[in-house]
Amino acid sequence: MYDLIILGGGPAGAASAVYAARKQLKTLLITSEFGGQSTVSETIYNWIGTPEISGAGLGESFKKHVLYYKGPFLDIIEGEKVTAVKKEDKIITITTDAGKDYQTLSTLVATGSGRRKLEAINADVFENKGITYCASCDGPLFADQDVLVIGGGNAGFETAVQLLAYCKSVTLVHRSSEFRADEITVEKILENPKFKAIKNAEILRVDGEQFVSSLTYKDKITFEEHTLPATGIFVETGQTPNTDFMKNVVDMDSINKIIVDPMTQMTSVPGIWAAGDCTNGRYHQNNIAAGDAVKALEDLYIWVHKNK
Repeated sequence: MYDLIILGGGPAGAASAVYAARKQLKTLLITSEFGGQSTVSETIYNWIGTPEISGAGLGESFKKHVLYYKGPFLDIIEGEKVTAVKKEDKIITITTDAGKDYQTLSTLVATGSGRRKLEAINADVFENKGITYCASCDGPLFADQDVLVIGGGNAGFETAVQLLAYCKSVTLVHRSSEFRADEITVEKILENPKFKAIKNAEILRVDGEQFVSSLTYKDKITFEEHTLPATGIFVETGQTPNTDFMKNVVDMDSINKIIVDPMTQMTSVPGIWAAGDCTNGRYHQNNIAAGDAVKALEDLYIWVHKNK
């Protein structure tokens, strides 16, 4: 029987594991692998305290830090994936794809999410070679260049705002006739002379040599094909949270992100907290995920001692 079981080995899972071990909670961390989404990034410049680190290097640093605390208060299972969570009375049972059950008084879900990939010819070829899924991580690399943003929601327009600060031009490409972002945000950005928006665009392919040089799309109204020169393509078409195993366990929003109290990160079920990209928090970054996990850990530490 554990005081806490942490699900996930990204920034939220790693941060909470370190804090839990230091607070001497009997803890188990279960993760399929360490690192989270950032492991696919070639270089990360905004992990606080580290001016520059590769995505793989960041994942290794998470693992190294967690393993440092492995011992009487922290067990680690790497290579297993959680398939089910069930709560009966005060006991939570975690089941993994290895067919094993683990029991705990509390759980912190930190399983992250996956980016929706750009669907176009050659998109896979140019991933991390001009196609990127993180403006905060990679945006400054494209200073004084012509770039594209794919997506018409708030995330797409927020990315465009960030890029307009240092890029030569930003063109947002959207598949529908209407933007999904806040109207005030859209109107404000459209006033920027360096910004252009294209609607009703079906993206066909990405071209280049070693790196991206252009994107071709078809106008859904005229059926004409157009090619846009660009050295960077920022994809903001949404995320898919890794929360299937939490369905019918806690409250979720319309896209299956776990709804949490932003003050404590507690879910709708007492004894279950969540942090990071699997939640309905507005912003998703490594530093925010780690901070939210620490916040959750502080809250659940008090809860565990009250409910033992």
